[in-house]
Amino acid sequence: MRSGGRLLPSLGIFLVTGGLLLLGWFAYLWFKPIPAPYQYQLIEEGSSSTFNKMDLEGWPELKLGQYKVQADGVDKPIAEFIVAKQEDGAPVLIYWKNSTNEILYNFDRKPSELTTLAEAISKYAPKDALILSWWDTSRQIKLLTGRDTLFTNHLNEPLMIPAPWLDHSKAIQAYENQFWQSKADAAELDRFKHFSQALAAPAEEGIQQLRQLIGSDREAYLIVHVTDLYKLGLMYPESIGVAYQNFPMTGNMHGMINQMKVQVKENNFDTYTLQSVSDNEIRVFFLSDEESGQTLLARMLPFVDKPAPTELELAQLIYQQGGYWVYKLP
Repeated sequence: MRSGGRLLPSLGIFLVTGGLLLLGWFAYLWFKPIPAPYQYQLIEEGSSSTFNKMDLEGWPELKLGQYKVQADGVDKPIAEFIVAKQEDGAPVLIYWKNSTNEILYNFDRKPSELTTLAEAISKYAPKDALILSWWDTSRQIKLLTGRDTLFTNHLNEPLMIPAPWLDHSKAIQAYENQFWQSKADAAELDRFKHFSQALAAPAEEGIQQLRQLIGSDREAYLIVHVTDLYKLGLMYPESIGVAYQNFPMTGNMHGMINQMKVQVKENNFDTYTLQSVSDNEIRVFFLSDEESGQTLLARMLPFVDKPAPTELELAQLIYQQGGYWVYKLP
């Protein structure tokens, strides 16, 4: 009887301990962060001479790295990209190639357009001028020209991911911030919010908001890119409605234009503009209505049957290269 009496308390302690361990395991599973549904895997590192297609011969000091994006459950990479950095600085995205039909993180651009733009800014923009542009373009310009930009960190706004990944948004944001070594604070995020709101505002109001954001009469330049349209539309769909579609480049330009007109008619779009993605592909951005075309960003880009950027009196167009348009702010 005595041994049985000693056994019961021991058994009780064992059960309680086991229960606590089980609760701890469930708590661990509950609070354990869900990992991002993809990983960036390094393929190759080198200097600008290693990556000739990037047209970075004028920046021999840069360190470049090529990565592939490997998604869970998918055998082939879903994208590849190239980053560049100065010494031990944070990596800056300078090339992105999406291999899927889904919206994925960024839009493809021609590398030569960026380097040509950077060379022009280095040559003509005063060294004490302030450059305003989307945060990704800002980081590229900062890296290649050393000019002062309004944004210096990887802000990852908006988050462009496939719908099935939306439940992983927090994990993706954390993974992106770690990879890109983002140190953005609340003040920089707030500046970007006001910057993007200005682009989505009616043109005259938007110019005034940008000057208020600068906070002085400092000489400033605004760089916009045609791909900014879609990103702005994701952030402010109530102000600017944007859709896009890629088309293969063919020798039949008349036939391609007819395809775009068909899209406009069938979807009741208001107008469209083009981006040359490569020698074999173009991307067409459509605006949903006339009000979208009155936003500052839309007024600064060339749309079919709309006033040309050269006719914009609110800011002075001083340079254009591919999808980039550069304005001097009043």
